[in-house]
Amino acid sequence: MSSPRDRDRDGFDDAAGSGWQEPAHLGEGAGTPEDLPAGAPEDRPAGAAEPGWQPPGWELPTVEPERSGTTAVPGPDPAWTPPATEERRPDVRGVPGVPAQLVDPDDPYGLRRWAEQVGWRTSDGAGPEDAALAELVRTAPVRPGKEDRPGHVLRGRGNGLDLVACDVLSPVGRGFVVTHAITAAPVLGAVPGFRLSPARIWRHRAGGLVQVPSPDPEFERRWVLLAAEDGPQVRRVVEDPVVRQALLGSDDGDELWSAAGFVAAVRPDAHRPLLVEHHARLLAAVVGALARG
Repeated sequence: MSSPRDRDRDGFDDAAGSGWQEPAHLGEGAGTPEDLPAGAPEDRPAGAAEPGWQPPGWELPTVEPERSGTTAVPGPDPAWTPPATEERRPDVRGVPGVPAQLVDPDDPYGLRRWAEQVGWRTSDGAGPEDAALAELVRTAPVRPGKEDRPGHVLRGRGNGLDLVACDVLSPVGRGFVVTHAITAAPVLGAVPGFRLSPARIWRHRAGGLVQVPSPDPEFERRWVLLAAEDGPQVRRVVEDPVVRQALLGSDDGDELWSAAGFVAAVRPDAHRPLLVEHHARLLAAVVGALARG
């Protein structure tokens, strides 16, 4: 039995491969014209590396280097003109139905314009008659800041009530930003302390208050009445059908409370005419329920 070493010793591989040579595209030889692909160049200097074949027409044009020592820099097109830039205007939110060019930047919601039309008075919140509003802001159930103050105050009459509306101004830098809107109605006589809040809103500073149940399961699911003490007067708030209808027909975005001789409503927004009217309807229902009996 022979082995590979026996075949090497007997000259088996030499005899079989003595006439074999490496193909032209792998070896050092130039090969024959028959071995070259169609379109490949046949004349090249001896010893030059064989170029990679590419189809006819793929050659890039020869680039001649700059010989002058300077580089040409393209200048601007004399016929070109820059595009016109759009004039930027202050971003103010307008009043529905009022053209943007007629919006007053100092009164973007048209609140003062509305107050003049309905005969309400305006003030800046710093006058003597506004002192009670500072206490109302301080007791609001929305955790106001220590330096928050009332501003943009309106006074007038609506839905059978004397009303006062103001924004809550919070200091930022050298100015103020509006964080909440409050509308309040002064009430005569003693009114127990209470808070009427949407059930979905987290209630701050509710310690010491008791929940007053409602006979309406739907109202009980969406609204929570907390009071310093349970009694017939506060129960009338959740038992009154007008109050329940007004609150169930809202978006559950307001909180109501009593303090400083007022029953008030607050919402995290800047005041505008529609919000004043909305708060006036809620306050008319709640004050009416408290006054009955």
